[in-house]
Amino acid sequence: MKKIIIYVFSFLILSCQNEQKNKEQAIKTSEKKEEVTATADNFGIVLHGGAGTILKENMTAEKEAAYKTKLEEAIKVGHSILKNGGTSMEAVQKTINVLEDSPLFNAGKGAVFTNDGINELDASIMDGSTLDAGAVAGVTTVKNPINLAIEVMKNSPHVMLSGKGAEQFAKERTLEIVDPKYFYTEERMKSLERVKEKIKNKEANKTTAFYDIDIKDSKFGTVGCAALDKQGNLAAGTSTGGMTNKKWNRIGDAPIIGAGTYANNATCAVSSTGWGEYFIRAMVAHDISALMEYKGLSLNEASELVIQKKVADLGGDGGIIAIDNKGNVAMEFNTAGMYRAAMNASGELTVGIYKENE
Repeated sequence: MKKIIIYVFSFLILSCQNEQKNKEQAIKTSEKKEEVTATADNFGIVLHGGAGTILKENMTAEKEAAYKTKLEEAIKVGHSILKNGGTSMEAVQKTINVLEDSPLFNAGKGAVFTNDGINELDASIMDGSTLDAGAVAGVTTVKNPINLAIEVMKNSPHVMLSGKGAEQFAKERTLEIVDPKYFYTEERMKSLERVKEKIKNKEANKTTAFYDIDIKDSKFGTVGCAALDKQGNLAAGTSTGGMTNKKWNRIGDAPIIGAGTYANNATCAVSSTGWGEYFIRAMVAHDISALMEYKGLSLNEASELVIQKKVADLGGDGGIIAIDNKGNVAMEFNTAGMYRAAMNASGELTVGIYKENE
């Protein structure tokens, strides 16, 4: 009889324990579901329109308003795509298209001129979910180079194409081809003429070499975008006209995966703008991701270290925009200003130009 009582008592205790475990598991499952629900719609987007000696005292009210209006237009295009469930890749592409089509920025329509008086365009794109990437360099007839970079990524066995071959591929993929005259703007031509005149005057006095003339202000205006979509996928892209008065088909960091562009779902998506030679040497975009992945730094910590320390110590300047896999955004630069904008899942908009708070 005692054995029966003990058995029944033990069974009741065990049943109570199991019931408690089931309740605890149910609570944990519920909490997990609530957490997933809370973050499932998390997304965000950030862009730049170049960095450099951008000072408020040198900017007219009209021009400042024009820049801010275009930055806001571009960021809202990408944000709308993400809000409606679109991919980060699509958001990055369409956002950059807006900037490429504007003469305000050194990309697409507003590209700067080379020493030979032509426009050579570079671009790159990276998918953080697959680590697939595409890039183009030195194209002169493709209206939107970022679109061609995407075609290289999706429809070729390669990562980077350049020059005439890239343009031939663009035609085969039926992208919009334009006469090189499309990229002509009076402001960019005057910039080229000013740089050449300075070089001519200083070389006559034997006080300078080719690359000593205003290099810090001849390369900025590159555009870029990074985004996180509702599916948790990251993407980044960059597009540029390069450096005013550049020679010898010079190529900067913008089309270099890991330097100008990088995206990895495990960490972040980054687009760079600045003195390309230094950004290539420092592998800026990938380095930020690597510091997060291998050293556990936050996005802001990694971005600050790379831009304010690593690049600066080398002698370079510029900046980056980035977003991590949780939606945190970084807009880090070591210049006087950087055209930039960001929007989060709540629709909060940030638009900036200068170093100080505006």
